[in-house]
Amino acid sequence: MTSDPVRLGVAGLGRAFMLMVPTFDADPRVKLVAAAAPREESRAAFVRDYGGAAYETVEELCADPSVEAIYIATPHQMHVDHVLAAAQAGKHILVEKPLAISMEDAERMVRAADEAGVHLIVGPSHSFDPPVDLAARLIESGEFGQLRMIQALNYTDFLYRPRRPEELRTEEGGGVLFSQAIHQIDVVRRLAGGMAKNIYAMTGAWDPKRPTEGAFTALMSFETGCIANLTYSGYAHFDSDIWMNDVGELGQPKKAGAYGGARRALMNLNPDDEARLKTTRTFGSGTTIEASHNEHFGPVIALCDRADLKLTPDGIEVFGDTERHFIEAPFGPAPRRTVLDAVVDAVRNDTAPDQTGAWGLASLEVCHAILTSAAAGQPVDLQHQCRTKHEEPTE
Repeated sequence: MTSDPVRLGVAGLGRAFMLMVPTFDADPRVKLVAAAAPREESRAAFVRDYGGAAYETVEELCADPSVEAIYIATPHQMHVDHVLAAAQAGKHILVEKPLAISMEDAERMVRAADEAGVHLIVGPSHSFDPPVDLAARLIESGEFGQLRMIQALNYTDFLYRPRRPEELRTEEGGGVLFSQAIHQIDVVRRLAGGMAKNIYAMTGAWDPKRPTEGAFTALMSFETGCIANLTYSGYAHFDSDIWMNDVGELGQPKKAGAYGGARRALMNLNPDDEARLKTTRTFGSGTTIEASHNEHFGPVIALCDRADLKLTPDGIEVFGDTERHFIEAPFGPAPRRTVLDAVVDAVRNDTAPDQTGAWGLASLEVCHAILTSAAAGQPVDLQHQCRTKHEEPTE
């Protein structure tokens, strides 16, 4: 029956899965029936909390006939092998951003899903956030005229959260580009209709102990004429959540006195100690985030002909020609319900969201273009962009 919950398997029980747990637990449309993880402690915790089966390998998970779709929450460099295995097994796929590290792998993944006739969804990413969706629909309606410019800013402690060694190596998907820029890119592309033309960027790698990009700024143009400025720093100094009503990225109220906590936690740790500290954030060891607002990715302002739209965790502040008002984006019942909306619509109704494999490929292209532009000191033209569903031409 189409009303039956989607039977979902989980590949990887680390931090990414932990951030989805509150949504899985709150949404009856999806049932977790199996998992794969290398750590026995995580597998035991999954069976204890959800029942079903727990495997050591993703290949065993893909072979489980009870699984309809697989959520791939493994490290970036493993996405390609795990997506290919899931597609070959005929499972629909939700894969964490970024889709892959290399463009070649991403293209293989999109092609494999298409050939297998399964849906490939890339997320969670902040383009799924209800305020982003609301702002995109307001822009698409034309109520405020044409979208002219977008400013997206975010200042976090990302680079000083516990990391495995490869997470500090750009060539292995480390740094802020593949894990963080991808969010800003997805948000801006969603608001602007998807079809970016080119990008000019500069990056910063300023801490020899964290030898990867920790900051970037970029100017991106779109075929509609919209221009977008994206700026991000993960160097754990200024915290732009103070511009978001002291609501954290995951929708949680920020704790007073927490400033500097990320850097303090890493003081005097060697790489092995830091990697062990990261395991305390995984399923079976860590705790989940209690959200009371929608998630966000820092301040975003969309400038239209007749209004500027400021995205907040709770909705959209509209600054019109003569009046200012607020449009709510309701929170709940699940923090990331829109991600599961996409999964359920894909599996039960054969309806794809904006964030398909092709969308993920297009956003990944922008990440690589930022690196290329920064190295060359020149703008880079984009060749693999795609439109949002609203902007796709109709026959």
